Amino acid sequence: MIRKTLFTALASCLAAGAVLAQELPEDVVPPILQFSFSNPGARSMGFGGAFVALADDATAAFANPAGLVQIVRPEVSLEGRSWSYSTPFTEQGRVEGEPTGIGVDVVAGLRGGTSSDDVTGVSFLSLVYPRNNWSFALYRHQLADFESSSQTQGLFAGAGTTCCRFTDQRAQTNLEVVSYGLSGAYRLSDALSLGLSLAFFDGIVNLQWELFLPDEDDVLQSFAPTSYLPERMAVQASQQIDDRDLGLTAGFLWTLSPRWRLGGFYREGPGFHLRGETLSGPSGSFVGLPAAGTVLEQGASPSAFPDVYGLGGVFQSEDGRLTLAFEWNRVEYSTILDRLDPEDFDVDDLVLKDGDEFHLGGEYVFLRSTPVVAARLGVWLDPDHQPRATAASELIELALLPPGTDKTHWSVGVGLAFENFQIDIGADFSDLVDTVSLSAIYSF
Repeated sequence: MIRKTLFTALASCLAAGAVLAQELPEDVVPPILQFSFSNPGARSMGFGGAFVALADDATAAFANPAGLVQIVRPEVSLEGRSWSYSTPFTEQGRVEGEPTGIGVDVVAGLRGGTSSDDVTGVSFLSLVYPRNNWSFALYRHQLADFESSSQTQGLFAGAGTTCCRFTDQRAQTNLEVVSYGLSGAYRLSDALSLGLSLAFFDGIVNLQWELFLPDEDDVLQSFAPTSYLPERMAVQASQQIDDRDLGLTAGFLWTLSPRWRLGGFYREGPGFHLRGETLSGPSGSFVGLPAAGTVLEQGASPSAFPDVYGLGGVFQSEDGRLTLAFEWNRVEYSTILDRLDPEDFDVDDLVLKDGDEFHLGGEYVFLRSTPVVAARLGVWLDPDHQPRATAASELIELALLPPGTDKTHWSVGVGLAFENFQIDIGADFSDLVDTVSLSAIYSF
């Protein structure tokens, strides 16, 4: 009778988990998406991303197109970046109640895991052509390039015969957004210039969840590790984007004096079409689902990346050796959830707040060296932009989507400037992602 009671409780819990998975296209449980809106270029990275009021090289085509008027000769820029992501996720433990001490149910509270993923590629490429008071640029920018994977290994709730194990799930995230832009700038006066960019965005996003039953249909297996056997998959859910969009960026650069400058920008985020689908798996029949491969739910909705706007200032010493820069960016992260159609994607129990980034950096140039050498140091605050569950959410959502924290990034950089050629190296370090950048600029 005890085994039968426990088995009934287990079956009920698995059924509840399967229902939750079946409704994923409506009750979205989004993963952590690590992407920032920092400016391209190794030089900008060395400044901690504080570049909007400096914007004096080819990367201004994205960072602040108004700065393109500072370039006096045609210029080509190329940057490569390497990202090392450490993405946290909830792996194991107790959503509520005390552990039974049986099998993997030995963790009080929740224990996290980390997904480690490395991505490398060409992150920025541009061509700038100045002419009198005008300047034009073409560019390609890797706005986002992110991968992560996670899997749970025993999330429990309740106690005694009502002890319940939520269905273990495996998740995979792939996110890539590339923009191709045309930028132009005009010098209104010696002190003020304006710039405008039109960007074409190409976005590919693939989010996939798979829910698995225990390795065997036995009550004791409910406390054993899950091997994620293909034949034990009960439900598969996915959300995908493969779409394109246009967006605008506007900027200004104002020279207050030979030592002080102000810059600002507004950058429109792309909007994409999102599709979601849930299918029954090979073991779905165990919890009352139809044959494997049957479509359980489908949904479609517009979605959007955040708009970003910012303001910054630059101070340069009289001899030109020292440059200090500051930048504030407002990132409208809430757009990610607000744009979803509630008819197909119900996110009422999730919260994603807008964030304020603060960037500070400095550069010291050794003018008497050949080539000219510049050393840089920067720091910036990356606000928490992890979707999190509210108090009204389901227990599993509270476990998988806990509140995040703000992250501090530290950056360093070195630049070598020749007569027609410049090479820069930058590195940015934080708890979640380490980035290394190598960029080159050639003037002709």
